Amino acid sequence: MSQLNNSIEPNIIDDEMIHKAVKELMPEDIRKLAKREGINFKDVMELQLSFRNILQIDNLWQFENLTKLQLDNNIIEKIEALESLVHLVWLDLSFNNIEVIEGLDTLVKLQDLSLYSNRISKIEHMDTLQELQVFSIGKNNLTTLEDVIYLRRFKNLHMLNLTGNPLCDNEEYSLFVFAHLPHLVCLDFKLVSDTMREVAILKYQEFTEPLEREEARALAQLEEKQAKQKELEYHRAAFVEYLNGSFLFDSLYEEDTEAAKLAYLPGVGDLLQAYPSWFVSFCENLFHYGLKEYEKREAEVSDFYESLREALTANQQEGRKIILDFENRKKRRLDEIHNASSYDIAESKRAQYKEDILQLSKALMILEMLIADHLELLVDKNTIVNAVNRSHSIRLRKIDKRESDILSNTYRWEASVTEKAFQDEIDRNRDHIKEIIQYIDNLQEELDNIEILEPGE
Repeated sequence: MSQLNNSIEPNIIDDEMIHKAVKELMPEDIRKLAKREGINFKDVMELQLSFRNILQIDNLWQFENLTKLQLDNNIIEKIEALESLVHLVWLDLSFNNIEVIEGLDTLVKLQDLSLYSNRISKIEHMDTLQELQVFSIGKNNLTTLEDVIYLRRFKNLHMLNLTGNPLCDNEEYSLFVFAHLPHLVCLDFKLVSDTMREVAILKYQEFTEPLEREEARALAQLEEKQAKQKELEYHRAAFVEYLNGSFLFDSLYEEDTEAAKLAYLPGVGDLLQAYPSWFVSFCENLFHYGLKEYEKREAEVSDFYESLREALTANQQEGRKIILDFENRKKRRLDEIHNASSYDIAESKRAQYKEDILQLSKALMILEMLIADHLELLVDKNTIVNAVNRSHSIRLRKIDKRESDILSNTYRWEASVTEKAFQDEIDRNRDHIKEIIQYIDNLQEELDNIEILEPGE
């Protein structure tokens, strides 16, 4: 529909369009009151911007409490600038030129989403929409039935419209959808019967059971991760409270009430609120890095002493082997001497025996020196441990200094950002005041130029 409006100039959502759309939804008496006192966009719950030839979404950050938004029948090509609409429940983007599903990550409360009649070829980037109940994506370019499997993650989804997509031409289309989305109540504006659901589940049982097992395993991992995260949050609660307290904010704004108002400027409050989480994450990473390095050094020291013990054990075994060989040779020499019938033979044996004794003594001396060296290393364990501890202390001091430098740089950067934001807001308010004054002057000039007719003329 909107794709045919090529003769009309494309638009973006500006202040004039927003004011006009909001006034159109107001009753006549409230519209007059809003004209005198102005419109507070924070109080607007619904906004309709249909049939306005909008090409680009913009300037919706002011509607903090918006729950229903209609952007259908335009020429929008990209889903964007919806991050601040965190309370949105109903969103209509049908009849546009959208090709990719994106920009919906923060809309965690969204229950009804319509992307009917666009150019989308894949269902993706919707993981955070766990409250989704109604989803219309008919008349797009979905070609494969496997796209339906992505929708299994939405346990609250009970109404789905896929009609008009190429995948609907598959003869197994309905049964495939019923089997993979067992909680579905309505498909393509038709109720799903229990009989069809049972037939589909039996037919595709061998395909859905592995998916169910994988989903159960993923759910168990998620629960385990959440438990660990909860424990981590418990341990760092005091630190986060300290950062959110006087350390980060009170010391900055306790004497400057005007500067304290910066927290309420658009974007600045979110920046200041996000900073403690970022800093806590940084400190945790730094702590884990230091712990990892300490464990690495401990492992190296443990491996070193294990190698020493292995070397000492090997030397002791070698010594026992040498002594055993010596005892055997000694016994054989004594037997030879005792059984010798000649004195010369006996003397020769004694000389050879003395030579063997001398060589054995030298070997024993070398062995004793090796053992003594290894024992000295083992006795000096405290020295090695102390050296490792000193190295670790030096590393920790360097980390502390780096942390101090980062904090100083962060404070300076934060001061410059808040000062610039405050000045920008002042300039913006002044421009608006000038526009209002100009508008009042124009109205006054028109009133002065109106001729008041006398009665009877």
